[in-house]
Amino acid sequence: MKRVSMMRTSMMRTSMMKSSMMKSSMMKSSMMKSSMMRTSTSGMHAVARAAVLVAATLAASVASPLAAQSTRPGVGAIPYFSPLPAGTTFRVWAPNATAVRVAGTFNNWSATANPLVSEGNGFWSVDVPFAYQNSQYKFVITGPNGTVWRNDARARRLTNSVGNSVIYNPANYQWTTSGYATPNFNDMVMYEMHIGTFGQNPTLPAPITKAREKLDYLKDLGVNCIALMPFAEFPGGMSWGYNPAHPYAFESAYGNPDDLKAFVDAAHARGIAVLGDMVYNHFGPSDLDIWQYDGWSLNNGGGIYFYQDFRANTPWGPRPDFGRGEVRSYIRDNMMWWLDEFRLDGHRIDGTKFIRLVDFTGPEIPEGWSLLQWLNNEVNAQSPWKIMVAEDMDSNNWITRTTGEGGAGFDSQWDPGFVHPVRGVLEAGSDSDRNMFAIRDAVINTASGGHTRRVVYTESHDEVANGRTRVPESIWPGNAASWFSKKRSTLGAALVMTTPGIPMIFQGQEFLEDGWFSDADALDWSKLATHAGINSMYRDLIRLRRNLGGVSAGLRGPSINFHHVNNGAKVVAFHRWQNGGELDDVIVVMNFSQNGINNYRIGMPRSGQWRVRFNSDWNGYDSSFANWGTFDTNATTTVPWDGLPASALVNIGPYSCVVFSQGVAPPPPSPADLDRDGQVNSSDLGILLSAWGSGNVVADINDDGVVNSTDLGILLSAWGS
Repeated sequence: MKRVSMMRTSMMRTSMMKSSMMKSSMMKSSMMKSSMMRTSTSGMHAVARAAVLVAATLAASVASPLAAQSTRPGVGAIPYFSPLPAGTTFRVWAPNATAVRVAGTFNNWSATANPLVSEGNGFWSVDVPFAYQNSQYKFVITGPNGTVWRNDARARRLTNSVGNSVIYNPANYQWTTSGYATPNFNDMVMYEMHIGTFGQNPTLPAPITKAREKLDYLKDLGVNCIALMPFAEFPGGMSWGYNPAHPYAFESAYGNPDDLKAFVDAAHARGIAVLGDMVYNHFGPSDLDIWQYDGWSLNNGGGIYFYQDFRANTPWGPRPDFGRGEVRSYIRDNMMWWLDEFRLDGHRIDGTKFIRLVDFTGPEIPEGWSLLQWLNNEVNAQSPWKIMVAEDMDSNNWITRTTGEGGAGFDSQWDPGFVHPVRGVLEAGSDSDRNMFAIRDAVINTASGGHTRRVVYTESHDEVANGRTRVPESIWPGNAASWFSKKRSTLGAALVMTTPGIPMIFQGQEFLEDGWFSDADALDWSKLATHAGINSMYRDLIRLRRNLGGVSAGLRGPSINFHHVNNGAKVVAFHRWQNGGELDDVIVVMNFSQNGINNYRIGMPRSGQWRVRFNSDWNGYDSSFANWGTFDTNATTTVPWDGLPASALVNIGPYSCVVFSQGVAPPPPSPADLDRDGQVNSSDLGILLSAWGSGNVVADINDDGVVNSTDLGILLSAWGS
């Protein structure tokens, strides 16, 4: 969650900026109709203008005072194509309305041509022929205090946050990727991304198409899960996104809904999952059409969508009424809309504490807790492989316990018990102030209940703003490229990638981005070349974490023995394993002091040769690094140590991490071995031929986006290998 002052400043700035460019959504209906008519016809050829007027005339002629409610399913604006003439079903929840009409470009913005019919349950609906996709519209709602023009509460697209709703046909997008599967939770490496500042673009915000251009970079880096910051329509064009005004619409400054689909499609083609970031603890607070939506409210509160008592407010905006069935369904349907229609691989749910509690410490909101349980049950019932992550920040393992146990049912949660003590150790000015027991406790923290039930990180959007900065900047303000900043920030990254949990990095962390995060400050991609070696270190760490080299399977496993803590020398060591044995057991040794150490004894689980798989002090990562003489080492059982049956002597550089495992690295699998059975044969040929002409991510051997003769040639040339 965000500090109040920063969020309010950002929202006021962006809302004022948008207001200076656009007319207010609260203008009188006659002025609005005139302006919209001019906008919708501006620049059109005479023939096109005539076509619009003909369609509008036809729609108006079909309208009748005897119009019937729709029998088609769905809420919002849902295009239909049979029987002819095609049109759109409009359905809206307005329980206190006495009349509802829909006005738009399809009926010349008539406030009377297309009345909706009450269904007797608070919903109103009608089928409007000749109302086609891309037509703009608003609901005209007559309620207790007169008539108001409102955007569709479930608008799938808007011209902008204070503009008009737009009819969106989700069936138009043609997905191209097949054969994709969401990564297993224990294989995920997350990359938190803010769309507007991530892509390279001359102006801000950058559209999502620019982020799509960087997907090959992310694939090469090794991350396989993009955690997008909120992308629902918000006030203005620049924001963190935690002020959603229209939860069902993709932010218009980032592109259109199909642009988001294309991003997900392209990410999936590269084996990369995409997560949403949903804000349900509050909406708004500005450009919020659902505020007093049908004109009714109590105590001048928010009306039908919001609490109107002591639970009404959060520090960031009004709290939805989690106890009202229609609001619960609004939130549930929104969550599933993004998962299903956009094929997202899961969600982070922002600020769950303010869904389950009125304030930081209470009192409880029981219906908020049951809402969280319902959301997670819905996902588990339909798509149990998709991941649901809570940002609760209370180290409460009931968040990740199953709903059957009475928990909220999340798969994972952000872990404050890791980031805060670890950053405290990394940022301390003196080695003597670095507490190795704090590192131990952060690594073995089981408050979430399991190794994939927590997300671990040293940087996130919250931790690098709100008065805080990037880790290298915090280590040496104004000199983030210093030796100390490089060494200690990358030591933190190594800890993230070797600790039990789902590791996450924040955009730009991997090339030493400095300062602090702002929605008005784009990533400095020139640093990728400047700090190419640091970027290579992150790539190597991610390969280790995901066991892509076949030598570190234990880093994906649940087991840990933190067996060595030397608070005097500032050295720690721990053992990670999945099943145990060669290429599985991993020993991680870390030196949190500026003094390199030779012949330092560490306990080992087994005798024999232990090979260096990673050394963060390698000068290939940075020319200022010492390239400390760290070598493979032989463990012996003649000197048991640290409660383990064997020990070995190791050398480790200053502020460095060394990772050991046993065994000879297996040869990399042939890219033509599609079923990974160890041989290229007829089984692989069958997979390729069955995917011919598609974008199947398994059979597309050369990653050019289509399975074709080039892939067949690669497979045949590798036959029998």
